[in-house]
Amino acid sequence: MTDPTVTFFDAWQCTEPEQRLEKIDQSVTDKIKYDDPRTPQTINGKTALNEYVGMFSANAPGWSAKVVGCDTIAGMTRATVAFGGKGPDGKDMIQHGQYFIETEDELISRMVGFAGTGLNLEK
Repeated sequence: MTDPTVTFFDAWQCTEPEQRLEKIDQSVTDKIKYDDPRTPQTINGKTALNEYVGMFSANAPGWSAKVVGCDTIAGMTRATVAFGGKGPDGKDMIQHGQYFIETEDELISRMVGFAGTGLNLEK
C-alpha cells in the first residue's frame, strides 16, 4: 500500500476536485479530523477536507506539497512537508509544515499541522 501521508499531500497540487478527492479517498478515513493554523475549527469528513485542500491549489497555483521527512513512534506519525513554488516576486520559495498523524486501518483518521518545524535556527 502507498503511504497515505504521501498520497494525501499529492492531492494538494490537484486542481480538479474529482482527482483531488480520489487521492483523499485513498488516504483518509470517512471520519477524518483535520486541523492546521489556517483552519478556525476542525475540518470533519472528506468533502470538507477536499474543499479545504482545493483552496491551496486555487490560492497558490503551481505550488506543490511534498513529504520530505516522516517517522512513526507508538502509532503516531510525524511528517515534515515542504510547500513550494514561485513567490510573488517570481523567485522559488519553500515553506515547511509539520504534521502529527493518527491512522486507523492504514488510513489517516486525525491530522494536526503546525507552521514551520518547531525549530528556530536563526539567532
